[in-house]
Amino acid sequence: MDIHRKPEWLQKKVNPGEQAGMRQLLGELRLNTVCQQALCPNISECFSCGQATFLILGRNCTRQCTFCNVEKNPPTAPDKDEPGRVAEAVARLKLSHVVITSPTRDDLPDNGAGLYAATVAAIRSVSPGTRIELLIPDFQGQRQDIGCVVASRPDILAHNVETVPRLYRIRSGSDYGRSLGVLRLCNELAPDIRTKSGIMLGMGETEIEVLHVFDDLRQAGCAYLSIGQYLAPSRRHFPVQEYVRPEVFANLREKALGMGFCHVESGPYVRSSYHAGQYVP
Repeated sequence: MDIHRKPEWLQKKVNPGEQAGMRQLLGELRLNTVCQQALCPNISECFSCGQATFLILGRNCTRQCTFCNVEKNPPTAPDKDEPGRVAEAVARLKLSHVVITSPTRDDLPDNGAGLYAATVAAIRSVSPGTRIELLIPDFQGQRQDIGCVVASRPDILAHNVETVPRLYRIRSGSDYGRSLGVLRLCNELAPDIRTKSGIMLGMGETEIEVLHVFDDLRQAGCAYLSIGQYLAPSRRHFPVQEYVRPEVFANLREKALGMGFCHVESGPYVRSSYHAGQYVP
C-alpha cells in the first residue's frame, strides 16, 4: 500500500466552521485542548457536538516523543486558576463525560499530579453529575503522585501504552514496563475505578506483538481499550508504516473482547478520548 497517500477510509474532512463556537469558549476561558494540539482528525465532529478533551498544565511537553504533535518548548509554570476555568467550561457545556489530560511534566516536583487532583475537585464542585476521565502521563512511576491522582476519585483513570515494546524508541523518556506499572498501581490503590489504555497501529508492529500488549494490559487490570490508526502530524514525525484496513481493527476488537476487556473501541479514527462516554454502561 502507498503510505504517502491516505486510503479511502481515511478521508475525513476537517471543517473549521464547525469548530467556531467551541474555539470561542476556549479562547474566552484561556483553555487548551489536546484536540487542537494533536491535530486530531475528529476535531470538527467533536467540537460541533460540544465535546473537547482539555489539556491542563500548559501546552509544552518535557519529553521528545517522535509521534506526538504536542509542543516541545520549555514548559511554563502551572496556572493555579486553571482547574476553575476547566470546571466552568464543563458546566457551560453541560458535559455528562469529560476527559482531562496534559503534556508530561517531568520538571515539576509532583509531575503535575496536584493540578489533576485540583481539577477533579473543581469539576465536582460545579458539576457533580459529570463523569470524569483522567488521561495521565506516567508521573515517572512515582507512587505518591499516582496515589494523589487516584485519591481525587475520578471515574476512569487512563494511561496509554501507545505502541508495542519493540517500538518504544519513539517514546523518548518512557518505558513500557513503567506504563504497565502505572495501570497496575491504579488498580491496586482503587480497584473500583476502571482503568483504560490505548494503542496506535500502523507503526510497524505485528499482530502477535499487539496481542501480547493486550494480554499485558489485562494482566495489569485494564478494563477499557482504544485501538486507532497512527497518523503522522508532519514529515518531521515518525513516518506511518502502514494504513491498517478497517476489517483488521474489527478483528482485533473481537480478540480484545475475548481476552476480557469490558469495552473496546477499534477503528482507523479511534482515539483514546473519542466517544469516551460510550465506554461506561
